Amino acid sequence: MTLVGIIGGSGLDDPRLMTDARETIVDTPFGDTTSPITTGSIDGVSIAVIARHGRHHQFSPSQVNYRANIHALKAIGASHIIATTACGSLRAHIGRGDFVIVDQFIDFTRRRENSFFVDFSAGTHHTAMADPFDPMLREALRDAAGELDYPVHDGGTVVTIEGPRFSTRAESHMFRAWGGDVINMSVATEAALANEAGIPYAAIAMSTDYDCWKEDEAPVSWEEILEVFGKNVDRVKRLLVTAIPRVFQRAGNSPAQMN
Repeated sequence: MTLVGIIGGSGLDDPRLMTDARETIVDTPFGDTTSPITTGSIDGVSIAVIARHGRHHQFSPSQVNYRANIHALKAIGASHIIATTACGSLRAHIGRGDFVIVDQFIDFTRRRENSFFVDFSAGTHHTAMADPFDPMLREALRDAAGELDYPVHDGGTVVTIEGPRFSTRAESHMFRAWGGDVINMSVATEAALANEAGIPYAAIAMSTDYDCWKEDEAPVSWEEILEVFGKNVDRVKRLLVTAIPRVFQRAGNSPAQMN
């Protein structure tokens, strides 16, 4: 069975995207999810959607209960997870509105729980993380973006910072020197937890700005980010609707099982 979990922002739990939409609240040992899970289907494929920052964007990046969100998706049988996120571009060739299907992350967070295994009382756990983003999901997203003729970059390293503040110029230049291509405040944490949970995970990042390394422009504001993302949210929805049947076609029929 294929059930695609979607973690995203405003509008992505729109019931008009799916049939048989209904809300599900899942209890987890890690506390409450950031929103109820909206379940339903797209073209016959079962999906489950969580609003990462809450339906009113009430949770800052450090307040998001990433462990509860991933655990809840696994508990209801999610076989795959696709995340959507706004990001800042660290490269001149990644323009505003471009999509980046990331394939690596650098975790620069400091304050959040980024593992299910905070102690080894029940056994030792060291999860492999060399390639944290699933190739099949990435391919499905890339092909869907190509079909829709969206500007897409196949591969890239996302730097995940703690937030909620933006980078200093020195930090932004450092992340570029490290090999970062885009920057956000969520993906590394989710990807690490999904890998620990054994759920294939991929993220589609949409560039909204140039962070602050590009010194011929004024530093971006949150309002400007929202404006760019708001203009493009329908493209994100169309990309998901196009990609999800591809995931179903290319996936096996066994849902993930709890460890």
